[in-house]
Amino acid sequence: MQERILTGDRVTGKLHIGHYAGSLKKRVELQHQFDTHLILADVQAPTTHFEHPELLQNHLRSVALDYVAAGIDPEKATIFMQSLIREIAELTAYFSIFVTVNSLRHNPTIKSEAKDRGYQEMHRQLKRSGKNQKGENRIGPHL
Repeated sequence: MQERILTGDRVTGKLHIGHYAGSLKKRVELQHQFDTHLILADVQAPTTHFEHPELLQNHLRSVALDYVAAGIDPEKATIFMQSLIREIAELTAYFSIFVTVNSLRHNPTIKSEAKDRGYQEMHRQLKRSGKNQKGENRIGPHL
């Protein structure tokens, strides 16, 4: 059985040289050695350009074309849209039951994105679905 790689990008605009140097170049090499799946992460993309949802289709196309231009071979690598895989949303709903608001506040990626977007309070951006036995807030499904 061939080992598998799952990676991808949020589709918030065209990819740039940093994407190429940081990961695309390596993905091009690895697609020949591994069962490679590249996710076009379109579910979170509207949080970046919330005021302009019409940009999403252009960004999806742009990132997919950038993959091919960088050397990703669609015959070797599977490129797919996150929103078309129902099971991803289902797993997200289940996994979110176990994530506390406090753990998100301490996650470096979440902290950075919240700061970049000017979020003052984490709970304003997240749905809560009650408390666990320790009194910690839980994040509810984002459906």
